[in-house]
Amino acid sequence: MTEPRRARATEAFFGRRKGKPLRERQAAQIENLLPALRLDLKEPAPEDLSALFPAAVKRTRLEIGFGGGEHLIHRAAEDPSTGFIGVEPFVNSMAKLLRQIEAREIDNVRLYDDDATQVLDWLPPASIDQVDLLYPDPWPKRKHWKRRFVSKVNLDRFARVLRPGGLFCFASDIDSYVNWTLIHCRDHAAFEWTAEKSADWLTPFAGWPSTRYEAKARREGRGSAYLTFRRV
Repeated sequence: MTEPRRARATEAFFGRRKGKPLRERQAAQIENLLPALRLDLKEPAPEDLSALFPAAVKRTRLEIGFGGGEHLIHRAAEDPSTGFIGVEPFVNSMAKLLRQIEAREIDNVRLYDDDATQVLDWLPPASIDQVDLLYPDPWPKRKHWKRRFVSKVNLDRFARVLRPGGLFCFASDIDSYVNWTLIHCRDHAAFEWTAEKSADWLTPFAGWPSTRYEAKARREGRGSAYLTFRRV
């Protein structure tokens, strides 16, 4: 069977890389702090990902497209026994998170500022306890749906890096993307939806901090769905 094509040209999951000019302090953090926290994909990944972090961690979570970083910094601060890998190609969003990491002296976060598929292909098999994909770009036009991060190829990637029983958590306020994700995960043998009743997907994840994306959706009259899938 022919392998699904994984060329970068077909995996433009994100749009622009930079917005407003960075302030001097932000630029300094990008130049000086980010290199210390950035994953080095030129080197083989350690078999035990706890080696990526200065303090001992018991679990590892991957957040893809962390936006302003509200969720990632909240989770990292509340659970120092978990190591977090955050991926975000948008420079201004990375700068916001770096400011929080420095101000709060967070040491259980590692970062990558390019395509998340590169990280997924670098990680060892069964090395991640949870993958978070929260309010990803919905690419609402049908002709752009192939750019949605949830796809058969990327679910294969999730299945490879997640430990048995590990979780894939997805949140969105776009109904078509919620349905898209449910269908793709339903059709993938490695995942089962954990919901048993409507409250399970209408209620935010435990300990959930509201994000600016969620606040915007509510202001515009859209509700959100919170989907959890287990690696079987």
